[in-house]
Amino acid sequence: MTSVAAISLRRPQTQLLSRAVWPNLLGMPDAVVPLSVRDLTRDDLPSCAWSGSATHLAHVAQALDRAEHGEVEYLAVCPPSNLPVATGGIDYAVVPGSGTLWQLVVHPALRSCGLGTMLIRAAEQRIRARGLPRAELRVEEINPRARSLYERMGYVAYDRQPDAWDEELPDGSVTRYETVCIVMGRQLLRSGDTEHDGRWGHMGG
Repeated sequence: MTSVAAISLRRPQTQLLSRAVWPNLLGMPDAVVPLSVRDLTRDDLPSCAWSGSATHLAHVAQALDRAEHGEVEYLAVCPPSNLPVATGGIDYAVVPGSGTLWQLVVHPALRSCGLGTMLIRAAEQRIRARGLPRAELRVEEINPRARSLYERMGYVAYDRQPDAWDEELPDGSVTRYETVCIVMGRQLLRSGDTEHDGRWGHMGG
């Protein structure tokens, strides 16, 4: 399943891209670039080094294994080069009846261009397509900028939970990173609806 849109990029951001990613945009003051959202594949992983460490890419590879069994969907936003510039997953096993968005990341040179919004909306479409009524995600308490984006997109905080994941240090060693995350949700379908956006949940005590 592929969705298509276009996005306007401005020179200060496009200048940071490698020629392999966007050869026709360097030096241009403005450009409108067609983008598509498709499934991420193993063949994409070598071109996703910008998204994180080798440990992160190993976790993405594990997620792709789960995608083969329908437990996960992993998406990529791509320009005409078909090289991913934003990626993220949907895990259907975390919360019954929901799709949980995780590992959302946008190319550093293209942040604040709307790619994150496009990625999340495409993920929500995938969740709706499975007939599931809501989407969930987690955001660190220390990341208010990301939380503000999710709130603008209709996500509502309803819980606060500890979380942890493996993190690779500059020397290549792996440590366990511990943090606290705000759990947020968005109602996508109401009973009997086929396409409805709304809000759900409340902040728990």
